[in-house]
Amino acid sequence: MRSTTRNRWRAIWQPDMYHGWGRWRNFFEGWYFKLVDADERFVLALIPGIAYDKMGRAEAFLQVLDGKAGQAQYHVFPASVFEPATDKFAVKLADNFFSTDRIQLQLPDLKGEIHFKDCHAWPRMLGAPGIMGWYSFVPFMECYHGIVSLHHTLQGSLRIGTEKVDFSGGKGYIEKDWGVSFPHSWIWMQTNHFETMPKACLTASVARIPWLGRHFVGYIVGLLLGDRLYRFATYTGAMMKAAFDDQTVRLAFKSRNQRLEISAQQAYGGTLLSPISGNMTGKVNESMQASIQVQLFENERLMFSDIGRNAGLEVAGPARELCTNNWRR
Repeated sequence: MRSTTRNRWRAIWQPDMYHGWGRWRNFFEGWYFKLVDADERFVLALIPGIAYDKMGRAEAFLQVLDGKAGQAQYHVFPASVFEPATDKFAVKLADNFFSTDRIQLQLPDLKGEIHFKDCHAWPRMLGAPGIMGWYSFVPFMECYHGIVSLHHTLQGSLRIGTEKVDFSGGKGYIEKDWGVSFPHSWIWMQTNHFETMPKACLTASVARIPWLGRHFVGYIVGLLLGDRLYRFATYTGAMMKAAFDDQTVRLAFKSRNQRLEISAQQAYGGTLLSPISGNMTGKVNESMQASIQVQLFENERLMFSDIGRNAGLEVAGPARELCTNNWRR
Protein backbone atom coordinates (compact mmCIF):
# COMPACT_ATOMS: atom_id res chain seq x y z
CA MET A 1 0.00 0.00 0.00
CA ARG A 2 2.80 2.39 0.89
CA SER A 3 4.60 1.73 -2.41
CA THR A 4 1.33 2.22 -4.34
CA THR A 5 0.78 5.62 -2.71
CA ARG A 6 4.40 6.60 -3.39
CA ASN A 7 4.11 5.58 -7.06
CA ARG A 8 0.87 7.53 -7.49
CA TRP A 9 2.38 10.65 -5.94
CA ARG A 10 5.49 10.39 -8.10
CA ALA A 11 3.36 10.03 -11.22
CA ILE A 12 1.41 13.23 -10.48
CA TRP A 13 4.65 15.19 -10.76
CA GLN A 14 5.87 13.15 -13.72
CA PRO A 15 2.88 12.83 -16.06
CA ASP A 16 4.89 10.72 -18.54
CA MET A 17 4.85 7.82 -16.07
CA TYR A 18 2.23 5.14 -15.53
CA HIS A 19 -0.64 6.35 -13.29
CA GLY A 20 -2.61 3.17 -12.76
CA TRP A 21 -1.04 1.96 -9.53
CA GLY A 22 -3.77 0.31 -7.45
CA ARG A 23 -6.38 0.79 -10.21
CA TRP A 24 -8.10 -2.47 -11.23
CA ARG A 25 -11.48 -1.29 -12.55
CA ASN A 26 -12.74 1.44 -14.89
CA PHE A 27 -9.28 2.53 -15.93
CA PHE A 28 -7.18 2.90 -19.05
CA GLU A 29 -3.80 4.35 -19.90
CA GLY A 30 -2.12 4.69 -23.25
CA TRP A 31 0.80 6.48 -24.92
CA TYR A 32 0.80 7.81 -28.48
CA PHE A 33 4.06 7.65 -30.45
CA LYS A 34 4.14 9.33 -33.85
CA LEU A 35 6.96 8.41 -36.25
CA VAL A 36 7.64 10.04 -39.63
CA ASP A 37 10.73 9.15 -41.66
CA ALA A 38 12.91 11.86 -43.19
CA ASP A 39 11.48 11.36 -46.69
CA GLU A 40 7.90 11.37 -45.31
CA ARG A 41 7.15 8.06 -47.04
CA PHE A 42 6.07 6.41 -43.78
CA VAL A 43 3.81 7.94 -41.12
CA LEU A 44 3.06 5.67 -38.17
CA ALA A 45 1.26 5.97 -34.84
CA LEU A 46 1.98 3.40 -32.13
CA ILE A 47 -0.31 3.28 -29.09
CA PRO A 48 0.68 0.89 -26.28
CA GLY A 49 -1.54 0.72 -23.22
CA ILE A 50 -3.69 -1.17 -20.78
CA ALA A 51 -7.41 -1.16 -19.96
CA TYR A 52 -9.51 -2.49 -17.07
CA ASP A 53 -13.30 -2.73 -17.51
CA LYS A 54 -16.00 -2.36 -14.83
CA MET A 55 -15.59 -5.98 -13.74
CA GLY A 56 -11.81 -5.76 -13.50
CA ARG A 57 -11.17 -7.72 -16.69
CA ALA A 58 -7.94 -6.42 -18.17
CA GLU A 59 -6.13 -6.44 -21.48
CA ALA A 60 -2.91 -4.86 -22.62
CA PHE A 61 -2.78 -3.63 -26.20
CA LEU A 62 -0.68 -2.11 -28.93
CA GLN A 63 -2.45 -0.25 -31.71
CA VAL A 64 -0.58 0.49 -34.94
CA LEU A 65 -1.92 3.06 -37.39
CA ASP A 66 -0.40 3.29 -40.87
CA GLY A 67 -1.11 6.93 -41.67
CA LYS A 68 -0.36 6.64 -45.37
CA ALA A 69 -2.63 3.64 -45.95
CA GLY A 70 -5.25 4.71 -43.40
CA GLN A 71 -5.23 1.23 -41.85
CA ALA A 72 -5.02 0.25 -38.17
CA GLN A 73 -4.20 -2.96 -36.34
CA TYR A 74 -5.08 -3.80 -32.72
CA HIS A 75 -2.77 -6.28 -31.00
CA VAL A 76 -4.01 -7.78 -27.71
CA PHE A 77 -1.73 -9.03 -24.91
CA PRO A 78 -2.37 -10.51 -21.47
CA ALA A 79 -2.30 -7.83 -18.77
CA SER A 80 0.49 -9.75 -17.06
CA VAL A 81 2.99 -8.79 -19.77
CA PHE A 82 2.37 -5.06 -19.27
CA GLU A 83 5.26 -4.00 -17.01
CA PRO A 84 5.63 -0.27 -16.19
CA ALA A 85 8.64 1.15 -14.35
CA THR A 86 8.00 2.69 -10.93
CA ASP A 87 10.43 5.62 -11.16
CA LYS A 88 10.22 6.85 -14.77
CA PHE A 89 8.34 6.40 -18.02
CA ALA A 90 9.36 2.98 -19.30
CA VAL A 91 6.90 0.24 -20.27
CA LYS A 92 7.64 -3.30 -21.35
CA LEU A 93 4.86 -5.01 -23.30
CA ALA A 94 5.90 -8.62 -23.93
CA ASP A 95 8.87 -8.24 -26.32
CA ASN A 96 8.07 -4.59 -27.05
CA PHE A 97 9.49 -1.64 -25.12
CA PHE A 98 8.51 2.03 -24.90
CA SER A 99 10.17 4.94 -23.10
CA THR A 100 10.97 8.63 -23.36
CA ASP A 101 14.09 8.02 -25.42
CA ARG A 102 13.49 4.83 -27.43
CA ILE A 103 11.10 2.14 -28.63
CA GLN A 104 11.72 -1.50 -29.50
CA LEU A 105 9.16 -3.44 -31.51
CA GLN A 106 8.74 -7.17 -32.05
CA LEU A 107 5.46 -7.65 -33.94
CA PRO A 108 4.86 -10.04 -36.84
CA ASP A 109 4.98 -7.26 -39.46
CA LEU A 110 6.79 -4.53 -37.52
CA LYS A 111 10.21 -5.03 -35.95
CA GLY A 112 13.14 -2.83 -34.99
CA GLU A 113 14.42 -0.15 -32.65
CA ILE A 114 14.31 3.64 -32.84
CA HIS A 115 15.97 6.14 -30.51
CA PHE A 116 14.70 9.66 -29.86
CA LYS A 117 17.15 12.59 -29.81
CA ASP A 118 16.70 16.16 -28.50
CA CYS A 119 13.27 15.60 -26.96
CA HIS A 120 11.38 18.79 -26.16
CA ALA A 121 9.15 18.14 -23.15
CA TRP A 122 6.20 20.25 -22.06
CA PRO A 123 7.62 22.52 -19.30
CA ARG A 124 6.91 21.61 -15.68
CA MET A 125 6.27 24.40 -13.21
CA LEU A 126 5.28 24.65 -9.57
CA GLY A 127 1.55 23.94 -9.44
CA ALA A 128 1.52 22.80 -13.08
CA PRO A 129 3.43 19.53 -13.58
CA GLY A 130 2.21 19.07 -17.15
CA ILE A 131 -0.01 20.25 -19.98
CA MET A 132 -3.17 20.13 -17.80
CA GLY A 133 -1.89 22.79 -15.40
CA TRP A 134 -3.57 22.75 -12.00
CA TYR A 135 -6.20 20.31 -13.33
CA SER A 136 -3.48 17.68 -12.89
CA PHE A 137 -4.30 17.68 -9.17
CA VAL A 138 -8.08 17.36 -9.54
CA PRO A 139 -9.22 13.83 -8.59
CA PHE A 140 -11.84 11.77 -10.42
CA MET A 141 -11.62 13.52 -13.77
CA GLU A 142 -12.87 11.42 -16.69
CA CYS A 143 -9.66 11.75 -18.70
CA TYR A 144 -6.19 13.20 -18.11
CA HIS A 145 -3.79 14.27 -20.85
CA GLY A 146 -0.01 14.54 -21.02
CA ILE A 147 2.73 15.52 -23.46
CA VAL A 148 5.93 13.48 -23.29
CA SER A 149 7.75 15.19 -26.17
CA LEU A 150 6.53 17.91 -28.50
CA HIS A 151 9.33 17.37 -30.94
CA HIS A 152 12.35 15.11 -31.38
CA THR A 153 14.43 13.52 -34.12
CA LEU A 154 14.60 9.79 -34.84
CA GLN A 155 17.55 7.44 -35.15
CA GLY A 156 17.14 3.82 -36.19
CA SER A 157 15.15 1.58 -38.50
CA LEU A 158 12.09 -0.65 -38.62
CA ARG A 159 11.27 -3.65 -40.75
CA ILE A 160 7.75 -2.97 -42.03
CA GLY A 161 6.49 -6.14 -43.66
CA THR A 162 9.42 -7.21 -45.82
CA GLU A 163 10.93 -3.72 -46.24
CA LYS A 164 13.62 -2.27 -43.97
CA VAL A 165 12.90 1.44 -43.47
CA ASP A 166 15.48 3.88 -42.12
CA PHE A 167 13.77 6.46 -39.88
CA SER A 168 17.02 8.31 -39.07
CA GLY A 169 16.60 12.06 -39.45
CA GLY A 170 12.82 11.78 -39.21
CA LYS A 171 10.58 13.50 -36.69
CA GLY A 172 8.57 12.23 -33.73
CA TYR A 173 6.00 13.26 -31.14
CA ILE A 174 4.74 11.55 -27.95
CA GLU A 175 1.61 12.20 -25.87
CA LYS A 176 -0.59 10.14 -23.54
CA ASP A 177 -4.03 9.80 -21.91
CA TRP A 178 -5.29 8.02 -18.81
CA GLY A 179 -8.48 7.85 -16.75
CA VAL A 180 -11.89 6.19 -17.11
CA SER A 181 -13.11 7.12 -20.60
CA PHE A 182 -12.30 9.37 -23.50
CA PRO A 183 -14.51 12.51 -23.53
CA HIS A 184 -18.09 12.56 -24.81
CA SER A 185 -16.85 14.58 -27.78
CA TRP A 186 -13.53 16.06 -28.84
CA ILE A 187 -11.43 17.66 -31.56
CA TRP A 188 -7.72 16.84 -31.64
CA MET A 189 -4.97 17.75 -34.06
CA GLN A 190 -1.17 17.63 -34.22
CA THR A 191 1.63 18.28 -36.70
CA ASN A 192 5.43 18.62 -36.62
CA HIS A 193 6.06 19.26 -40.30
CA PHE A 194 6.27 22.92 -41.30
CA GLU A 195 8.22 24.30 -44.23
CA THR A 196 9.62 27.47 -42.65
CA MET A 197 10.49 26.17 -39.15
CA PRO A 198 12.29 22.78 -38.81
CA LYS A 199 11.70 22.59 -35.05
CA ALA A 200 7.99 23.29 -34.66
CA CYS A 201 4.93 21.52 -33.33
CA LEU A 202 1.23 22.27 -33.03
CA THR A 203 -0.91 20.21 -30.68
CA ALA A 204 -4.51 21.20 -29.93
CA SER A 205 -7.32 19.50 -28.01
CA VAL A 206 -10.89 20.70 -27.42
CA ALA A 207 -13.24 18.45 -25.44
CA ARG A 208 -16.42 18.26 -23.37
CA ILE A 209 -15.33 17.88 -19.75
CA PRO A 210 -17.67 16.55 -16.99
CA TRP A 211 -17.49 18.74 -13.89
CA LEU A 212 -19.46 18.42 -10.63
CA GLY A 213 -22.54 16.96 -12.28
CA ARG A 214 -22.39 19.38 -15.21
CA HIS A 215 -19.86 19.93 -18.00
CA PHE A 216 -17.78 22.57 -19.74
CA VAL A 217 -15.74 22.83 -22.94
CA GLY A 218 -12.05 22.62 -22.12
CA TYR A 219 -9.09 23.22 -24.40
CA ILE A 220 -5.33 22.85 -24.34
CA VAL A 221 -3.15 24.16 -27.16
CA GLY A 222 0.61 24.35 -27.58
CA LEU A 223 2.53 25.87 -30.49
CA LEU A 224 6.27 25.23 -30.32
CA LEU A 225 8.40 27.49 -32.55
CA GLY A 226 12.08 26.82 -32.07
CA ASP A 227 12.53 26.81 -28.31
CA ARG A 228 9.53 29.04 -27.52
CA LEU A 229 6.21 27.48 -26.56
CA TYR A 230 2.99 29.47 -26.96
CA ARG A 231 0.23 28.12 -24.71
CA PHE A 232 -3.54 28.66 -24.85
CA ALA A 233 -5.70 26.75 -22.36
CA THR A 234 -8.81 26.92 -20.22
CA TYR A 235 -6.66 27.32 -17.11
CA THR A 236 -4.60 30.18 -18.65
CA GLY A 237 -7.74 32.27 -19.23
CA ALA A 238 -7.54 32.01 -23.02
CA MET A 239 -10.70 32.30 -25.15
CA MET A 240 -11.72 30.16 -28.11
CA LYS A 241 -13.85 29.74 -31.22
CA ALA A 242 -14.59 26.43 -32.99
CA ALA A 243 -16.42 25.36 -36.15
CA PHE A 244 -16.20 22.53 -38.67
CA ASP A 245 -17.80 20.99 -41.74
CA ASP A 246 -17.06 17.88 -43.80
CA GLN A 247 -13.84 19.33 -45.18
CA THR A 248 -12.47 21.86 -42.68
CA VAL A 249 -12.00 22.27 -38.94
CA ARG A 250 -11.49 25.85 -37.77
CA LEU A 251 -10.21 26.72 -34.30
CA ALA A 252 -9.13 30.07 -32.88
CA PHE A 253 -7.65 30.96 -29.51
CA LYS A 254 -6.62 34.26 -27.99
CA SER A 255 -4.97 35.52 -24.85
CA ARG A 256 -4.14 39.05 -23.80
CA ASN A 257 -1.52 39.70 -26.49
CA GLN A 258 -1.65 36.69 -28.80
CA ARG A 259 -4.10 35.09 -31.19
CA LEU A 260 -3.82 31.70 -32.89
CA GLU A 261 -5.85 30.89 -36.02
CA ILE A 262 -6.03 27.24 -37.16
CA SER A 263 -7.66 25.75 -40.26
CA ALA A 264 -7.32 21.98 -40.70
CA GLN A 265 -8.27 20.15 -43.89
CA GLN A 266 -9.69 16.70 -43.21
CA ALA A 267 -8.42 13.59 -45.01
CA TYR A 268 -8.96 9.82 -45.05
CA GLY A 269 -7.98 7.91 -41.92
CA GLY A 270 -8.04 4.64 -40.02
CA THR A 271 -10.24 3.42 -37.18
CA LEU A 272 -8.71 3.22 -33.70
CA LEU A 273 -10.32 1.74 -30.60
CA SER A 274 -10.91 4.06 -27.64
CA PRO A 275 -11.82 3.49 -23.96
CA ILE A 276 -15.34 3.63 -22.53
CA SER A 277 -15.37 2.95 -18.78
CA GLY A 278 -12.05 1.20 -19.19
CA ASN A 279 -13.37 -1.01 -21.99
CA MET A 280 -11.77 -0.63 -25.43
CA THR A 281 -15.08 -0.64 -27.29
CA GLY A 282 -15.21 2.92 -28.63
CA LYS A 283 -14.18 3.75 -32.17
CA VAL A 284 -12.59 6.91 -33.55
CA ASN A 285 -11.40 7.77 -37.03
CA GLU A 286 -7.96 9.39 -37.12
CA SER A 287 -6.34 10.88 -40.18
CA MET A 288 -2.57 11.28 -40.31
CA GLN A 289 -2.70 12.94 -43.73
CA ALA A 290 -4.55 16.11 -42.82
CA SER A 291 -3.01 19.53 -43.42
CA ILE A 292 -3.19 22.39 -40.92
CA GLN A 293 -2.80 26.08 -41.72
CA VAL A 294 -1.48 27.95 -38.68
CA GLN A 295 -1.23 31.71 -38.10
CA LEU A 296 0.07 33.28 -34.90
CA PHE A 297 -0.45 36.97 -34.17
CA GLU A 298 1.18 38.95 -31.37
CA ASN A 299 -0.31 42.38 -30.69
CA GLU A 300 -2.04 41.94 -34.09
CA ARG A 301 1.30 41.49 -35.85
CA LEU A 302 1.62 38.27 -37.86
CA MET A 303 4.49 36.32 -36.23
CA PHE A 304 4.14 32.93 -37.93
CA SER A 305 2.23 31.55 -40.89
CA ASP A 306 2.69 28.09 -42.37
CA ILE A 307 0.93 24.84 -43.27
CA GLY A 308 1.66 21.67 -41.31
CA ARG A 309 1.85 18.35 -43.15
CA ASN A 310 1.39 14.73 -42.00
CA ALA A 311 -1.11 16.05 -39.50
CA GLY A 312 -3.12 13.94 -37.12
CA LEU A 313 -6.78 14.95 -36.91
CA GLU A 314 -9.76 13.55 -34.99
CA VAL A 315 -13.32 14.88 -34.75
CA ALA A 316 -15.16 12.49 -32.44
CA GLY A 317 -18.59 12.13 -30.86
CA PRO A 318 -21.29 14.81 -31.16
CA ALA A 319 -18.62 17.46 -31.69
CA ARG A 320 -21.13 20.16 -32.68
CA GLU A 321 -21.55 20.77 -28.95
CA LEU A 322 -18.00 22.13 -28.92
CA CYS A 323 -18.65 24.77 -31.59
CA THR A 324 -19.06 28.49 -30.98
CA ASN A 325 -18.98 31.45 -33.36
CA ASN A 326 -18.32 33.89 -30.53
CA TRP A 327 -15.27 34.10 -28.29
CA ARG A 328 -15.83 32.19 -25.08
CA ARG A 329 -13.91 30.73 -22.17
